[in-house]
Amino acid sequence: MEIAFLVGRIIVGLYWLMGAVNHFTQVKSMVPYAKMKNVPMAEIAVPGTGVLLILAALSIITGFYPIVAVAALVIFLVPVTFMMHNFWTIEDPMAKMTDMIMFTKNMSMLGYTLILLGIPQPWAFSLAM
Repeated sequence: MEIAFLVGRIIVGLYWLMGAVNHFTQVKSMVPYAKMKNVPMAEIAVPGTGVLLILAALSIITGFYPIVAVAALVIFLVPVTFMMHNFWTIEDPMAKMTDMIMFTKNMSMLGYTLILLGIPQPWAFSLAM
């Protein structure tokens, strides 16, 4: 089970790391979209959330202070989910469905993120002492 947990941490950590990379490499397309969704200070918010995702990814992969991962992901997921995927405000049925899927995906990720708090620490194969 410890190996499966480690493999799962690596998969999840790489998911968040890919998201972080996108926040830095796709700034030119992400900032205008964030502005369209009324995100305040989008020029700062996009790379700032990229930093949160890097912290979370590294914490999950290494097992080093998992509380940092949880905090970073909660700070990221709550506003992003409600601001960027506010499907209840969209008229177009296809766009509404896409944002509803993204909203529910983010809420499920928020749920598994909170579950991390229930796993005894230090995690197996972690850099924590």
